[in-house]
Amino acid sequence: MRTRLWLMRGVFVAVTGSLVIASVAEGEETEIRAERDIVYGKGDRVDLQLNLAIPKGKGPFPAVVCIHGGGWYQGQRQDMDFMTELLSRRGYVAATVSYRLVPNARFPAQIEDCKAAVRWLRSNSGKYRINPDRIGAIGPSAGGHLACLLGVTDKKHGLEGSGGNPEHSSRVQAVVSFFGRTKFEKKTWSKELEEKIFVPLIGASFDDKPELYKRISPITYVSRTSPPFLFVHGAEDKLVPLQDSTDMAEKLQAAGVSAKVVIVEGVGHGWWEGEKQTKSIEQAVEFFDAHLKK
Repeated sequence: MRTRLWLMRGVFVAVTGSLVIASVAEGEETEIRAERDIVYGKGDRVDLQLNLAIPKGKGPFPAVVCIHGGGWYQGQRQDMDFMTELLSRRGYVAATVSYRLVPNARFPAQIEDCKAAVRWLRSNSGKYRINPDRIGAIGPSAGGHLACLLGVTDKKHGLEGSGGNPEHSSRVQAVVSFFGRTKFEKKTWSKELEEKIFVPLIGASFDDKPELYKRISPITYVSRTSPPFLFVHGAEDKLVPLQDSTDMAEKLQAAGVSAKVVIVEGVGHGWWEGEKQTKSIEQAVEFFDAHLKK
């Protein structure tokens, strides 16, 4: 499938952990190639699909996996189509991926599916002109959590699953997390949030199975082999504490890994102001440029 996409200056909005775009065309257009509904693997008996945006040119191009938010129980890959289109115009092969959701699938199904997508990109790097050694991940909220896990885990952590292409690595070389949770090993949330979100996702309460909450925490896996990270977080976030981003950044830095936190003042879990969101997105793209293109 071929589609024509227009270069736009947009107002980016975050709603329930998923980023969407509202924008006005500026008249200049850039043609890219888009392929949709590609089956990239299997999650149990479920076909896992992704949408792909590919820039014109010979490549090879760096790639970015875009992971939607929605509390691990809602959202869809189409929520991140705007990001794949933006990244493709900036010289990336970009994929927005579906992953299994609660209540039909518990953790680690969600990260297993994201890892299968990274392996699929490497397996198809020749076809889509991808540099298999330069793959990044980005996501908001739950998607940020999964992007963080992609950055810090590999085969030895037992989260690979059986989604396909096991001969390839699922590690990524750069991560951007928009207000993603990184720490579950210490209880900082309400009983309501635990019962509604965490118990269906993890399969037990914190008091009953604290070891499972440690297993789902990206901060648990930080090491000197972790890739560079950029965290973007609202200063007034009441759903995911800012400390989730700052603590993981500090642990990465202590391990000798490049990590930066961008604090967006005056906003909570997602923000509606166009200038702030546009600046945040641009910082994310510049981060990928610095770590995946050079």
